[in-house]
Amino acid sequence: MSREEEHTAPVDEWLTTKQVAALFHVDRTTVSRWAREGKVGTLRTLGGHRRYRRSEIEKLLRNRSTTLDPT
Repeated sequence: MSREEEHTAPVDEWLTTKQVAALFHVDRTTVSRWAREGKVGTLRTLGGHRRYRRSEIEKLLRNRSTTLDPT
């Protein structure tokens, strides 16, 4: 990777719990439970709010029938 490519590589976007819930058509508490159970990785903000990496969420959306249970 050249120096220029290194600086222009796309930065992954972070989503809120509400945004993830909307993508999966589930309640925010379901997404929070998935995070507690380790089914989806999160980052905590300084204020304690969860953030989810868009690339991971998109991967889960593609494979959701085998990876996540909404109940």
